[in-house]
Amino acid sequence: MFRLQAPLPARYTDASDDELAAMIGAARATLGDRVVILGHHYQRDEVMRWADARGDSYGLSRFAADQDRAEFVVFCGVTFMAEAADILTAPSQMVLLPDLNAGCSLADMADLDTVEIAWSELGRVVDLDAVVPVTYMNSSAALKAFVGRHRGTVCTSANADAAVRWALGVPYDTAPGPELAEHVIASGRKVLFFPDQHLGRNTVYSLGFSSNDERVWDPGLPSGGLTEADLKEPTFLLWKGHCSVHQRFTVDHVESFRAAHPDGLVIVHPECAHEVAVLADKVGSTDTIINYVCRAAPGSAIGIGTEVHLVHRLAEEHPDLTIVSLDPLVCPCSTMFRIDPPHLAWVLEGLVAGEVRNRIVVDEATAADARVALARMLEIGGSSF
Repeated sequence: MFRLQAPLPARYTDASDDELAAMIGAARATLGDRVVILGHHYQRDEVMRWADARGDSYGLSRFAADQDRAEFVVFCGVTFMAEAADILTAPSQMVLLPDLNAGCSLADMADLDTVEIAWSELGRVVDLDAVVPVTYMNSSAALKAFVGRHRGTVCTSANADAAVRWALGVPYDTAPGPELAEHVIASGRKVLFFPDQHLGRNTVYSLGFSSNDERVWDPGLPSGGLTEADLKEPTFLLWKGHCSVHQRFTVDHVESFRAAHPDGLVIVHPECAHEVAVLADKVGSTDTIINYVCRAAPGSAIGIGTEVHLVHRLAEEHPDLTIVSLDPLVCPCSTMFRIDPPHLAWVLEGLVAGEVRNRIVVDEATAADARVALARMLEIGGSSF
């Protein structure tokens, strides 16, 4: 759905930091339990200070669903996160996104039309009964609904391993390796994984599969740019999508960190390219990164491959550690960065005045199918969400 954020009144854009903080604080106090503010881990500190809860997209949505006294959920994140919150919260609750321009470039790389075209084209070559679609949490409500309708599931970066095993019919406790891969290949099962090819690749390689077992589907080309053999032979079709932040991390970044910190530790998000992931001491979700830092021995040097606001926050919270971003240019998530104090103040003061601004609504038909896929994800389980 196309959304456009209107310019804010000068009252907000011309206000000083202190004035904005006073506006937000006063509105927050007036609203009390009627509102809950959610802050994604990648959010800027001047917004995160007002969050009632911080976390990843799915964890925050589940938190919001438990706040049954709150009429309003202000999600300081991006569009797909606010959609997930609207799907999971009660009909009586309203979800607001402070800036409608806060989208996600990764989520935008796969839309319902292109995925349905891919599904149709794939069905001309292979038996779709053997294909299970898996979409990353970083996708639109429409795509979550698509996998709900087609016997698929949603996954997070924390439980992608479990979701892929489920899609392949492999028990969660089966040891990864060549034997697992051979069993799956012989079964003829396939997985269409979208929209992040890197999360998909890092997941399937960790299970014992190789480059021979996957192909990349390019939605800009007929049949994904693949031959009939390319569609029939591999077990995995990985959508050609990526996170604009995590794709920045390179092998050179890891090598430069290790040269500067020979005993240092490297942890990267699974949205990073595989050649970067294999050089890391640990690959894991945002919560995994946070827990890894919390458990590190005092004096450790840790190079982190994820969004810079989280890296800076971890460095401030752990002064006994040397924590740096692997990317010296420390590129923030530009879409997440659109959520700022002026927009937060504008939304909250609107609620005080009785005006609901920037409400995010997922139609019930889409929401119902998406809930099916999300429920499957919960049933699958796996690592902590």
